[in-house]
Amino acid sequence: MRTPVLALVATGLVLAGCGQNASSSSSENAAPPPPPLTPAQVKTLVATLPAPYNTGDPEAGKADFTQCAACHTTVQGGPNMTGPNLYGIFGRKAGSAPDYAYSDALKSAGWVWDAQRIDQWITNPRAVLPDTKMTFVGLPDPKARQDVIAYLKGAASPAPAG
Repeated sequence: MRTPVLALVATGLVLAGCGQNASSSSSENAAPPPPPLTPAQVKTLVATLPAPYNTGDPEAGKADFTQCAACHTTVQGGPNMTGPNLYGIFGRKAGSAPDYAYSDALKSAGWVWDAQRIDQWITNPRAVLPDTKMTFVGLPDPKARQDVIAYLKGAASPAPAG
């Protein structure tokens, strides 16, 4: 009877550390992350996107983003994982998030992330930059990409003023 209990405890300990590295461990001095945005705040942010991205459904995008969440976080102060934390991606220069080892191709891409660039990228990253480290094969459905971009706008952006 003890073996299954020990196996469960061991499994829980392994899973508790999954996706974390030494720099992502909590500390007593770390500020708590800000509260999630309200649906109204997300709606305001999505409305600032250019067409057709401003018609994206953040809830549907959240479901599609689960495949991205295996490698990326979106919360302010969240850790880099296999991929960089995406908080603040809109308006950020490609390959410039702190403390992440980007491929040379992405560091020298020279663009700034916006809805259209994210759309091109998540369609097929290796078609955009063949030497990228990103192994994601792409999201072929245009509506799913619009939804992911709407989700990212709400999940990875600061709260709108007002």
